[in-house]
Amino acid sequence: MRIDTMLAEGRTNSFEFFPPITDEEQIALTRTLQELEDLKPSFVSVTYRGGSSSRDRTYALVRWLREHGKVESMAHLTCVHHVREELVEILEDYRSIGVENLLALGGDPDPEHGQAGELRHAIELVELAREVGGFSIGVAAHPAGHPLSPDLVTDRRHLAEKLRIADFAITQLFFDAVAWRRLVDELGALGVEKPVLPGIMPITTVASIGKMRDLGGIVPESLVERLHAAQEDGPKAVRAEGVAASTELCEELLELGAPGLHFFTMNRSTATREIFASLQHE
Repeated sequence: MRIDTMLAEGRTNSFEFFPPITDEEQIALTRTLQELEDLKPSFVSVTYRGGSSSRDRTYALVRWLREHGKVESMAHLTCVHHVREELVEILEDYRSIGVENLLALGGDPDPEHGQAGELRHAIELVELAREVGGFSIGVAAHPAGHPLSPDLVTDRRHLAEKLRIADFAITQLFFDAVAWRRLVDELGALGVEKPVLPGIMPITTVASIGKMRDLGGIVPESLVERLHAAQEDGPKAVRAEGVAASTELCEELLELGAPGLHFFTMNRSTATREIFASLQHE
């Protein structure tokens, strides 16, 4: 089923994975997928880092999910370092195996790669996917603004332009429900009311706070203090506090009208399942 159809029918729950490289990673991912089956995900998404090897791994995992028929999948695709003809080939390959859902991304340039690619921005990839046809297309949204945007006004204008031709957006990680609501309201003021799925990633260690910030997430000082306070009782207490904070974030987002929840799993299921269990017991 197309994701835009799912969103039109009601709330979605979805999970993001990265393609395994080693046999050990494949075993771990298979176990995680099995553990998440009981949560009845609306769809799962498969990341893409660019380049032929990553492209092949993403395609292989999406195809494997299609063949096993247990969950709908969405393929990530970046336009950086690809020529137009190659992107058309990738899109047609996905369409040939019945993949209907695509997350169209610009991608981060690799200084060692050399060639930038014919398409420079995600909106061009959205337009190309529309030309090929047959896809429900999502794009990325940044509650705090894209790192390369000169200001928030410009960021929102560019995001609105993408969403006028795409079907939905998924945010990068964030930790304040008000930031999601503000993003949606600002898009609405620009005449765009497409669904924006909030991206969720629990912080389960104090050390990962810096990593979350490196990934573009603004970690509220109140959450930092909460995790540091829990550190006095050890790593398990920090993890429990991080899961509790993410559960509270999800509750607030749903109260504010979020159309669903999209979890960045890092190919592990435990924290996601704990959050779901807490939400279901509310």
